[in-house]
Amino acid sequence: MKPDFDRMSVAELRAYLLAHRNDNEAFYKLADRLEAGSDHTVRYPAPDSPETIALMEAVIQEQVQRLEEKRQD
Repeated sequence: MKPDFDRMSVAELRAYLLAHRNDNEAFYKLADRLEAGSDHTVRYPAPDSPETIALMEAVIQEQVQRLEEKRQD
């Protein structure tokens, strides 16, 4: 009998999926749960033009700088 995926936390569901890698139902439940919790995620366009490539380079540099500052604290 499978566990009730709806009652599991994301961490429990992830652990279950790592132990049962062929369980498609658990995979899709985890993917749905992660997608639902990503409302605050900033989405960027695919870098397919010079403008979007420049945008992605700037975003990556900002993130690297933030991580370096955080590491130094």
